[in-house]
Amino acid sequence: MAHDFKNFPELTNSQMELYYFESPHKQIVGDIRVNVVKVHDGDTITVRWDERDFDFPVRFIDTNAPELSEEGGHEVQQWLEGILLGEEIDIEINSANRVDKWGRLLGRIIHRGIDINEESVRSGRATLFEDRDEGKIPNINIMLKEGGL
Repeated sequence: MAHDFKNFPELTNSQMELYYFESPHKQIVGDIRVNVVKVHDGDTITVRWDERDFDFPVRFIDTNAPELSEEGGHEVQQWLEGILLGEEIDIEINSANRVDKWGRLLGRIIHRGIDINEESVRSGRATLFEDRDEGKIPNINIMLKEGGL
């Protein structure tokens, strides 16, 4: 079965063995310097890299920001736009965890020496990915104690 490089340009580590030599573009396995061309929300940007002829999304690794439809989502997006849009940044890649389940490159965003992932969490604009509630079963005892039921 052929890989859909147009919709999923990044190969996961398990796909690298099968499709690396078929890839029409360079696979990213290490740190890169790019230009930010779009800020989607508080944890995803689109970048332009000299080694590719197309722009592609990068998801902030280990960071979870509110969606645009959620409270604070637009504020975090605007904050990031003010810092990153049109700027050159470094993306640090963890070779063991390069691509998310939607095929986006994962990276730590560094701008002018500042770790933007860490700054987002420190400033309260995002949480650590592991701290999100998505898919967790609520603890009914805590909910009863807090009057949630």
